[in-house]
Amino acid sequence: MSDVTSVVGGAWTPAVRFLRDAAGIARSVRLGMAMQGLVKSDLSPVTVADYAVQALAGKRLGEGWPDIPLVAEESSDGLRGEQGAPVLELVTRFVAKLEQEATPDLICAWIDRGGQDNASVFWTLDPIDGTKGYLRGGQYAVALALVRDGIPVWGGLACPGLAEDGSPDAMASGLLVVAGRGQGAWAIPLDQDPSDSASWRALKVSRCADPARARLLRSVERSHTNEAQIEEIAQRLGVRAEPVLMDSQAKYVSLAAGAGEILLRLLSPDRPDYVEKIWDHAAGWIALTEAGGRVTDMNGRDLDFSQGRLMRSNKGLIATNGVLHDAVVQAVRQVTGFS
Repeated sequence: MSDVTSVVGGAWTPAVRFLRDAAGIARSVRLGMAMQGLVKSDLSPVTVADYAVQALAGKRLGEGWPDIPLVAEESSDGLRGEQGAPVLELVTRFVAKLEQEATPDLICAWIDRGGQDNASVFWTLDPIDGTKGYLRGGQYAVALALVRDGIPVWGGLACPGLAEDGSPDAMASGLLVVAGRGQGAWAIPLDQDPSDSASWRALKVSRCADPARARLLRSVERSHTNEAQIEEIAQRLGVRAEPVLMDSQAKYVSLAAGAGEILLRLLSPDRPDYVEKIWDHAAGWIALTEAGGRVTDMNGRDLDFSQGRLMRSNKGLIATNGVLHDAVVQAVRQVTGFS
């Protein structure tokens, strides 16, 4: 395994610092808007945070890697004009705390860097992954990955609601995780200086090989998965513990840190044709695989990040500590009929 500095230092420093600062913005937006009573539907904290984090990404990544496009979900269309002015004003105010030159016009330009098309090399960002968790004070993540020729080669996640051991704890200082292809996955508390290489620790998955002792993670929102099938799969595997309910790619980090063994995201009966998006998995994928885990879709196929913004070649998700993967895939096939 390489030294942590090859993943968090040198050329990667701007991306690491962006993740830490982005988590700070997300926290500031949620707390600041709540204190000011700005929680109307047209001034949702998650809307402001999404735009603010993507604007910061457009600015920072554009400076550090001007020739590499950013692929993300938001555009400034909803901010332009009279109706979007209150949101744009708030976004500008929060971003200006870190980037003093921020103006409404610059904010829109920075956000729109995320509308670029995929190339052979590109960044992909989910500014606030886990919107419901963010709003309820639970799990969410800022997720960034660099994809080259259809494979994430570097990724990072800022997870404000995770404890140092990777377990969910909304009161914890949070965890910053980065991973590089062939260079391992590393974590540091969000409140520590990421330039202190001695404070980073290598992440390793749990080596639990007994399904009965496994901890299974799934989405809090029932509309994001198939709860009934997950319960049947757990019974087939003999899993005894109650599922751990978490939002966002923070679940990947929990598995990478050894705080769980199985993660399932099945097709919801309400959305049987749902197609996963690359920014929902790229950063988590590299963090978990570099920690020794394994990720496939429900058919046991590797995730394909080369098909544009949508992962049309894959259905659902199975992520494990690796040791249990084949047994979980078999149980999923038996219950869902996928093969």
